[in-house]
Amino acid sequence: MGPVEPYPIWKCATRLADGREIIYFDESPGLGREAVKDTRDLGSIADGRASVLRWDPLAGEWVIIAEQRQDRTFLPPAEACPLDPSAPGRPTEIPASSYDVVAFENRFPSLSAAERTQHAAQERRAGGVEPDLFARRPGYGRCEIVCFTSDHDASFADLTPARVRTVVEAWADRTASLSALDGVEQVFCFENRGKEIGVTLHHPHGQIYGYPFVTPRTARVLDQARQYAERNGGNLFDDLVAGELAAGSRVVARNDHWTAFVPAAARWPYEILIFPAERVPDLTLLPDVARAAFCQIYLDVLRGLDALFGSQAPYIAAWHQAPGRAGILGGAGGVSSAGSVEFALHLQVMTARRAPGKLKFLAGSESGMGVWINDIVPECAARQLREVM
Repeated sequence: MGPVEPYPIWKCATRLADGREIIYFDESPGLGREAVKDTRDLGSIADGRASVLRWDPLAGEWVIIAEQRQDRTFLPPAEACPLDPSAPGRPTEIPASSYDVVAFENRFPSLSAAERTQHAAQERRAGGVEPDLFARRPGYGRCEIVCFTSDHDASFADLTPARVRTVVEAWADRTASLSALDGVEQVFCFENRGKEIGVTLHHPHGQIYGYPFVTPRTARVLDQARQYAERNGGNLFDDLVAGELAAGSRVVARNDHWTAFVPAAARWPYEILIFPAERVPDLTLLPDVARAAFCQIYLDVLRGLDALFGSQAPYIAAWHQAPGRAGILGGAGGVSSAGSVEFALHLQVMTARRAPGKLKFLAGSESGMGVWINDIVPECAARQLREVM
């Protein structure tokens, strides 16, 4: 692949009726999305209930309590989908009559904007409990929805490479914007697909969370990377990818800029990690040539999962990015002079299906003890995926 020109995107932002921000990412100019008004009577975003963070002293983790999520829309009929473009007599979450890719603040967020956390802060101050055991914090953060296409009946695997590139640009843009918010420590872009995963809307879409803390998974990975660098002097992520390429048996797809493989200790029956050849900490620093090269390899992976089962596979696609405010980046090699670790952006794709008509459940060992049991040998999973891709 030769030099790639910066991908042209026309971005415009406006507000929904209750004050939430909505951002259009268009593939052609002059569409006037920003002039389209949301005609619904939604009240004010400040009227909603607020999220609260509660500390789990046994696990050493924050838990998000978000009672307002109980009211979210649940599997509406296609003609009532809130993620479709608006039509005469049917206003939706997207006021425009069409769109390419669009992102907007979630109406039922797990994490709330600052003005919605006042009562949580008051509750914390009036708590009267020992803070180290029962600490509470306002559930500040930001949760956004990203719609990949206006086609209600499509899926991500149906997108063209050009549309995937638009989605990548939207992910990078929102990562930059949410990372810049005071109090946001980590940005997480992800997609859930399938009722088996727990989706509440069938329209092809993903979500983006701006967490007010570094997530437990990322903290553990960073700790492992630090320990590895101290022992071996190298970067854990780089050495992992190099080791998978040397082994070859778990690699499912590769191009000049990306490698997709089943991890040797896969937890899910069919789990794929996709790493860029050039290590970067997050989507914002991914070069144009890598953004372009990602599109087809990702479509191949998703289509391979569907082909493996002969139907749409339920999956979670999760972007792992460096925390934006945790002070863990910097320095050459594995560890800097300050002991920081250079993180490697990567995408994790995992399906809950272990065979046609059979699901992987997080039962006693996984849910109770956090010890995963996988019925599928990773090398076999990789071979099966290569055969259908």
